[in-house]
Amino acid sequence: MSTLIVTDHHVAPAPTKAKVVQPAWVRTMHWINAVAMILMIMSGWQIYNASPLFGFSFSRSITLGGWLGGALLWHFAAMWLLMINGLAYLITGFATGRFRRKLFPITPGGVLTDLKAALTFKLAHDDLTTYNYVQRLLYAGIIAVGVVIVLSGLSIWKPVQLQYLTALFGGYDVARYVHFVCMSLICLFLIVHVALALLVPKSLRAMIIGR
Repeated sequence: MSTLIVTDHHVAPAPTKAKVVQPAWVRTMHWINAVAMILMIMSGWQIYNASPLFGFSFSRSITLGGWLGGALLWHFAAMWLLMINGLAYLITGFATGRFRRKLFPITPGGVLTDLKAALTFKLAHDDLTTYNYVQRLLYAGIIAVGVVIVLSGLSIWKPVQLQYLTALFGGYDVARYVHFVCMSLICLFLIVHVALALLVPKSLRAMIIGR
């Protein structure tokens, strides 16, 4: 008759599988959008220099294209990449319910509370699967800005063919100012976005490996 021998050794718990924070489609489209946006901004600065709206120009060291013609080629190439990838991102985000889960609801009270916590460096980032109210506002806002900058860009590119769209912005000249303001907002968002990624490195890691 066999005897069961019980030892006092503790069995190590099985390692838990890391939670997926950013699915593959989000990571892929995020980095494509990032590259396309940077190309558009740098080439856009070169296009701006050809006909400045304000009393300053951008340094050639941070522009792309070398001259107006070259900058336009880069800008249009990046534009199609951004539009196609951005449209796919919007459709997938709505179809999967990701936007509804991640970005809503957004309440003024929640934004003010989380903004105060962020400014005093007390905002928690323990659960990367849930966006705080400041993140929700920023991400929802940058999507809206992205739509406006594409539409204003199209009205500048084809003011005759898309005259109704151009008129919606108040004319060609106003559309240029709208386009510039949207570009400035995107640059500001990128600065904040990168700063937060550096402050919370695990969020950057999640956007690279997903977990």
